[in-house]
Amino acid sequence: MDARPKVIYLTDTMINWPWPRTINPHFEDVKAEVDASVRDITLSPEFQASHVKCDIARLAALAYPNAPRDYFRIGCDYMTVSCLFECCTDTENETVTKEMADIVLDVLHNPHKIRPEGECIVGEKVRLFWVHAIQFASLPSQRHFLETFGAHLRAVVVEARDREQGHRRSIHDYLKLRRKTIGVTPCLLIYEMGMDLPDEVFHHPVIRDLVECITDLSSIDNDMISYNKEQAAGNEGHNLISVIMLELGLDVGGAMAWAAHYHAGVQERFIDGLSKVPSWGPFVDVLVNEYLDGLKNWPRANHSWSYENRRYFPIENVEIVQQTRLVPLLPRLERAKSYE
Repeated sequence: MDARPKVIYLTDTMINWPWPRTINPHFEDVKAEVDASVRDITLSPEFQASHVKCDIARLAALAYPNAPRDYFRIGCDYMTVSCLFECCTDTENETVTKEMADIVLDVLHNPHKIRPEGECIVGEKVRLFWVHAIQFASLPSQRHFLETFGAHLRAVVVEARDREQGHRRSIHDYLKLRRKTIGVTPCLLIYEMGMDLPDEVFHHPVIRDLVECITDLSSIDNDMISYNKEQAAGNEGHNLISVIMLELGLDVGGAMAWAAHYHAGVQERFIDGLSKVPSWGPFVDVLVNEYLDGLKNWPRANHSWSYENRRYFPIENVEIVQQTRLVPLLPRLERAKSYE
């Protein structure tokens, strides 16, 4: 008999976030284009269904509300190929995942090279995205994207190894890896796309800590909201809630409360960090402020999208969940692959 609680309480973690939800005015128009392009990807019915549920264009529209149409479309295309890579690797072992990651890295560093016949479709889709993006992206933003997306790919390979070996991480080690597997930092490309943001700004300790904060906020929200779906499928090993439960001996309610409290602390750290941003002179400071506006918006965008897509909640239940904060705990299915 399953002795677990019958419902999960989802704290409204963003209730005190100062920056409201906004959406790009080109959303509907670009969404139609993106959905049409995805229908041409003959990967699997599962990927097509996942794309519809995820509503990637909505996430991009919420994340980049002020982006010009071209930049917004590039953001959509990046998120699409990122999801495509995830779809091809999320149940694979370390060897297969590394092979896929190596293909993507080769594409990014050689975007005009014709891809080998028979190569996985991910390679060509990433190439098309990047060939388009570099027409608009400044050289500094290209460098920063290659750095952060490369780190993301390497982290996904480590996650695959953890999955294959049944390795469970501590809270500290999990968050350290999750900051990269969540894939937020490459998405920040759009915020600096048309600007020459100096490396000394991008790598400054205060800026890096602010980026870490928004990454953690997104990771925690994602793991809290997705836990129910993942535990039902037996795939909750790479999820903060299960990591907390294992390390601290808490039930799901206690782990959710712990995560919400940690989330509140990260919010405070981010807001405090904004007051510590140094000046690099009037010209660069304008760029920095524009970049920071993007950072401020990202956690709200991620949180809003999590409730507005169909990946985690049936559309007819979303309003009830947002009002009551209660989600029925889904029954566990037989586990084919597990961290346990």
